[in-house]
Amino acid sequence: MDVKSPQKLAAEAARAELFVPLVPDPRMRLFVFLLLLTSMFMATLDNQIVSTALPTIVGEFGELERFAWVGSAYLLTTSAVMPLYGKLGDLFGRKYVIMAAVAIFTLGSLVCGMAISMDTLIAARVLQALGGGGIMVSIFSINADLFEARERARYQSYASLVLMASGAVGPVLGGTLSDLFGWRSIFLVNLPIGILVLCGLAFLLPYRKPHRRPKIDYAGALLLAGAVASVVLWADSAQIFGSLVAPQSLAVVAFGVVCALGWVFVERRVDEPVVPLSLFANPTVNLLLVISLVSGAIGIGSVNYVALFLQTTTGLSPTVAGLFFIALTGGIATGSLAAGRVISHTGLYKPFAIASTATGVVSMAIFSQLHAGTPLFFIAAVMLLQGIGVGIGQQVPVVGVQNAASRSDVGAATGTVTLTRMSGAAIAISIYGAIISSHLARASIELPGGVDFRELTPRVLASLPDATRAAIAEVYADAFLPLFLTASGMIGLGLIASIMLKNVRLPVGRKAGKG
Repeated sequence: MDVKSPQKLAAEAARAELFVPLVPDPRMRLFVFLLLLTSMFMATLDNQIVSTALPTIVGEFGELERFAWVGSAYLLTTSAVMPLYGKLGDLFGRKYVIMAAVAIFTLGSLVCGMAISMDTLIAARVLQALGGGGIMVSIFSINADLFEARERARYQSYASLVLMASGAVGPVLGGTLSDLFGWRSIFLVNLPIGILVLCGLAFLLPYRKPHRRPKIDYAGALLLAGAVASVVLWADSAQIFGSLVAPQSLAVVAFGVVCALGWVFVERRVDEPVVPLSLFANPTVNLLLVISLVSGAIGIGSVNYVALFLQTTTGLSPTVAGLFFIALTGGIATGSLAAGRVISHTGLYKPFAIASTATGVVSMAIFSQLHAGTPLFFIAAVMLLQGIGVGIGQQVPVVGVQNAASRSDVGAATGTVTLTRMSGAAIAISIYGAIISSHLARASIELPGGVDFRELTPRVLASLPDATRAAIAEVYADAFLPLFLTASGMIGLGLIASIMLKNVRLPVGRKAGKG
């Protein structure tokens, strides 16, 4: 009797488009999944944890003008390397790719903790991001190897919860660690976690060798990184160069266009493109990428501005304003878990895409009508509604694109979805910032000593006379009106894309045909 090896079975299953889980034992599969979630929490928490420690860092190093680049450098690099990591996983197998990403991130954390100036800290953040981008993409790609399509929806909802938990815990944890142990501890705490994850993956995550000869598209990877980096850099150019149409900003746009055209030229001619252009020939994939782009703009990009809205229009302290995000996070958790289970049971994801984007349109439109005297319980209710909308659509783009792409391109497809979400967040943050800045620049409020009201901290705002505080709150509320209307319009594009989706049903234990 011919007994076939696991490698042969996997090869035959791949040719037959059958699904064979990477880890056959269900209990061990869950343990591996927990390791992956730990690495994701570490990478996503780090980008949130630094926010509350930045004032302390600037106090030590000075150079306030480089304040934004501690975060921007991380986001810029993460966005640029995501597609490359997805492709590397497809070519070399996902085990060693994610282990390399975790190792780079851990090393970057060590260098951040040893930084001696703002410049070295920014450089270390770039090193961190080279690993962080790989962690994010690799985890969703490995999930596609661990769980079949319907089951995957449920487990990716858990991954979405980790993303949201890191966003909720990060700022609080960053401030606490910084106060108790110094700001360097927010980076050094990653060392034991990273080493633990590396050891666990080394022993527990099997290596599945891809059934094709690796060929890395170096030119395509560099050109795509240049194009993506240009988009994110241009989105920040209003703060960096003073205007989106400044000569330096236009030079960035020109460089990005050249990189994009060069990337298309290269991808048409190489055997293993970093992102197969055939992905974009599938209407389902294109629609899902639009949904991913606008979901990043709303689910990630708007959060900081909701926090600013709370503190400037209601007089809440940062701590109390942070408590309101329990409603947002609770809505996301509820929506994500419920949607994951229903998608897993029915195999249908289009209804959740429509419901998510429609809820986003409504919640942002309601936010645009809030004024300085709006009752706090009503604001909390709107944040809960927004969270539910984000949660029920959180995993739709990833699940849908993975189902529509061929199994050999799952990693590249997953990287592309994650890239569009992060790019949507980066672009939206810049747009929101430009809207707020332009409206506040036209406002004028006389304060004692010629103090600029735009530079007041929430604590100082709360100490002002009632009439002055109310006037400032109204100015901010007026500035936020066009911001939230813009956000509502953005997610409206996602609603149109959701309605245009085919009503695809995810398969059970078998790779779907093209969406």
